[in-house]
Amino acid sequence: MSNLVSTEWLAAHLSEVRVVDASWYMPDEKREPTKEFEAGHIPGAVFFDIDGISDHTTDLPHMMPTPGEFSKAVGALGIGDGETVVVYDGSGIFSAPRAWWMLNAMGHDDVKVLDGGFPKWKREGRAAQTGAASPRTKFFTAIPRPAIIRDFAAVMDIVKNKTAQMVDARSAARFKAEEPEPRPGVRGGHMPAALNVHYRKLIAEDGTLKPPEQLRAAFDAVDLGRPIVTSCGSGLSAAVLMLALDEIGMREAALYDGSWTEWGSRPEAPVETG
Repeated sequence: MSNLVSTEWLAAHLSEVRVVDASWYMPDEKREPTKEFEAGHIPGAVFFDIDGISDHTTDLPHMMPTPGEFSKAVGALGIGDGETVVVYDGSGIFSAPRAWWMLNAMGHDDVKVLDGGFPKWKREGRAAQTGAASPRTKFFTAIPRPAIIRDFAAVMDIVKNKTAQMVDARSAARFKAEEPEPRPGVRGGHMPAALNVHYRKLIAEDGTLKPPEQLRAAFDAVDLGRPIVTSCGSGLSAAVLMLALDEIGMREAALYDGSWTEWGSRPEAPVETG
């Protein structure tokens, strides 16, 4: 079953689902997702703050919080157990998969991504709402699924023993250390034996996810019969890979939450370039 829903489907089922805007942008884009949400969003949507709903005890960006913290934050958004959640973002498909993965990793089964996001919704002239959301708090129970999340120690073991394939969603230039990392103190390069599938290869020109046959082609260097762990700069675009892999039936995949920001800043972590 697909994790994507179309704008047509959402428009027809808007009153039956909880819609979530999970927009997040790279700093160089100079966009403010909260202000953009208040300026216009899909009717009934709430704003999922990827930086806010995170582990604030670490310097690493938007790491997964504890189950208790996640339950409290998500419940405050008016998302309850068993509800259908549709996540979108202001780029098309970029940050919404991160919220999709977080909800899945915390045990919420019924969560979808809006294919094409808010840009497609707006292009089609569909209704929008302004102002801040005022959801009624609901009871959300986070039940972690460790099978789809990996930490530093687990990835060190993978790199050492080659028990899974590391697939990096960053650009080829960053993967090869041909351009510097955007965060200070983080080395360039990649994990030994890692494969590079830039997340943008998975997105069509209209901002939707490419069809399954094109997604499979993008992963041509990856053995889809072996376990995969996705990574990126900060655990965000790695979730785009997770979404694409799930769309083509690859269920044995997990995401390295610390991703390159953690790996590239840890001196004991081996790094390759070129």
